[in-house]
Amino acid sequence: MAANYRILRYFSLQNLSEDVIHKPWFIHFYALAAMLLWGISYIWSKIVFEYLEPATTVFFRLVISSVFLFLLLHLTGKHQKIKPADHKMFLLTALFNPFLYFVGESFGLDRVSPTISSVIIATIPIFMPFAAWFYLRERLKLINALGLLISFIGVLVMVVDRKLGMTAAPDGILFLLLAVFSAIVYGILLKKLTGHYSPITIIAYQNIIGIFYFLPLVLLLEWEQLQSIQINFRLVSNLLLLGVFASSLAFVFFVKAIKHLGIAKANIYTNIIPVFTALFSLWILHEIITLDKIVGILLVIGGVVVSQQGGPTQLKSISNHPPIPIQHDKKKRYRFGRRPRRPSHGT
Repeated sequence: MAANYRILRYFSLQNLSEDVIHKPWFIHFYALAAMLLWGISYIWSKIVFEYLEPATTVFFRLVISSVFLFLLLHLTGKHQKIKPADHKMFLLTALFNPFLYFVGESFGLDRVSPTISSVIIATIPIFMPFAAWFYLRERLKLINALGLLISFIGVLVMVVDRKLGMTAAPDGILFLLLAVFSAIVYGILLKKLTGHYSPITIIAYQNIIGIFYFLPLVLLLEWEQLQSIQINFRLVSNLLLLGVFASSLAFVFFVKAIKHLGIAKANIYTNIIPVFTALFSLWILHEIITLDKIVGILLVIGGVVVSQQGGPTQLKSISNHPPIPIQHDKKKRYRFGRRPRRPSHGT
């Protein structure tokens, strides 16, 4: 046990030398590693769905991630206690993510291919300027609407065939749209917490709350299936991959990338998640990647890139899914505290 403690301590990201993490290749490795893990997470989930129902899958994923993140916080000495005044906000934000977000993503992925699922989830950044316009009255730019239109056409190319029939289950699409909506609301609510707590602290506590949100679903809807499950290496290994790598390490990697690249540059990498998912679907699940899917992926990614040219919004996302653009606004740097006064030379 002591040996495992030293190994975890040694490989903890906080103990990497500053000389290493400031090297350009290492910073970009963080971003690429996070995108690769989020991209392949759709494949891991699809494999676990062969054994477990969606809610049960997310339940165990959150349990594994919570244990890993709290262990990481303990080893790095970064653990923060939650103030009683923030308890309600943690409960509310966790309702939208991980609960509603993963209800939408998991039940949608259970009905739709990993490639289409990742492409629809990739549209989250496109809707953020519209949410900022509605809730924060930020000015909406024409290029934001253009990016939304291009990506919407890309999604239609993937889910509607040339005879105007659906190539994906309509209920699966609706579940995925629920995930998109939940991520947007979550991004708005999260602003009240990001000024007080570290990203890893927020996601760790929200995962704990999410476990209790998912528990009734597992007991009421999926308990019989869970009792008949036969545990094997394929199931356990993919659950661990989801909990440790997709829900924990990928998030830590991306936070590191944001720290050194800035949110605008780091978010550019999120556009390649559907590409990773399509490649891994082809390789592992032998999914047929048609020309329509390739065109759709390119249109969605192009729409996201175009919409980001209009400038990121003020909404910040910290979650188990690919992040939402953040505006780095120096004028609002002291939003949650009093701006320190400059020393007076006259006294």
